[in-house]
Amino acid sequence: MDYFLQQLINGATLGAIYGLIALGYTMVYGIIGMINFAHGDIYMVGAFISLIGLMVMGALGLTFIPLALFLVVLLAMIFTALYGWTVERIAYRPLRGSSRLAPLISAIGTSIFLQNYVQIAQGARAKPLPPMVRGSVDLIHTGNFQVTISYLQIMIIALTVVLMAGFTFMIRKTSLGRAQRATEQDMTMASLLGINVDRTISITFIIGASLAAVAGLMVTLYYGVIDFYIGFIAGIKAFTAAVLGGIGSLPGAMLGGFLIGLIEAFWSGYFSVAYKDVGVFAILVLVLIFRPTGLLGKPEIEKV
Repeated sequence: MDYFLQQLINGATLGAIYGLIALGYTMVYGIIGMINFAHGDIYMVGAFISLIGLMVMGALGLTFIPLALFLVVLLAMIFTALYGWTVERIAYRPLRGSSRLAPLISAIGTSIFLQNYVQIAQGARAKPLPPMVRGSVDLIHTGNFQVTISYLQIMIIALTVVLMAGFTFMIRKTSLGRAQRATEQDMTMASLLGINVDRTISITFIIGASLAAVAGLMVTLYYGVIDFYIGFIAGIKAFTAAVLGGIGSLPGAMLGGFLIGLIEAFWSGYFSVAYKDVGVFAILVLVLIFRPTGLLGKPEIEKV
């Protein structure tokens, strides 16, 4: 039971990161009905910007960790949001009226470009980071096994919950949220009613990229090493989380992220680590067989 609880904590931490990345996928799909396959690499860019920001804070002699992390997350969100905005303007907006295949190919090309761009700019070798947030809380101590939750894990889970709550409030209560929901339902009618559809879509990409930047900082702190290829792996798993929870559903994206994280943690703890991805995709296939729209997804209503 103690080992189960420890894996539950580890899985929830990993799931929180996947959930934040998955939000970007489901937001873009909900608004324009297309999958942004460059989103995983936007997350990777956010991780590198976070690493650079942490190095700058260290060079400036800022030793108060909470303030340094606050400044770094703001820096990462701003610069990564610019990347998200650029992807929308270059890879998506010119192709919005074309067939669905053209934006898909454009997004894949953007993903490859970002990978090679970061590889050239930062080098191909993995970039390490010494632990910055130390310490943990002992929950259970029986025999030779000790269940702990680190301060970093607490920070990751708490920050994810706060961001999800704030984002849900924005979608439901603000004028931007109403514009996003209107654009999702009928882009043409929303434009006729005075909503700036182009601006709404751009802001959606910016918000998704900002959330990916937060996830990038979390990964950098949690694992202590990043490389230019982490966006592909995390992007595939976050996309899987969005599909598992129900593509287009914000609560579904977070639920799918937590489920993917828990599946990986428990599979790694009780079975072979080498096959944890097999377990994740096998469960995804089973869910889609019996519930094609995902756990919280709704059947798409055809407009006539």
